[in-house]
Amino acid sequence: MNEILTQEKSIYLQISEMIENDILRDILLEEEKVPSTNELARQYAINPATAAKGINILVDTGILYKKRGIGMFVEKGAKEKIRSRRKEEFSKVFVKRFLEEAKSLSITKEEIITMIDKEYSKRELTETE
Repeated sequence: MNEILTQEKSIYLQISEMIENDILRDILLEEEKVPSTNELARQYAINPATAAKGINILVDTGILYKKRGIGMFVEKGAKEKIRSRRKEEFSKVFVKRFLEEAKSLSITKEEIITMIDKEYSKRELTETE
């Protein structure tokens, strides 16, 4: 967790997302201890209560669990829960808007597929270079 906090959204949400990102990237694995609220507070120069609020979001959604007296740990299946929820959010936020804009521009499904294939090809070329 070496990301930089921004002004774009609440700090506690950023803390929550950073932990999720580390789980998705296999930096934090299932059953592994996550940084404590005090460690997060020191690292990001924030109030421990703010860090705790970010952690509690993940506890409430079943991503983390508490071992009394030891700390917070990544729940089994957390990575898949995060991935599943984010895919759903991606569909609702990006795909829905994308298709609404495509409709307003009279772009056909076939044209959309061609555009996506073209962009994928560009990315594959830059990744292999």
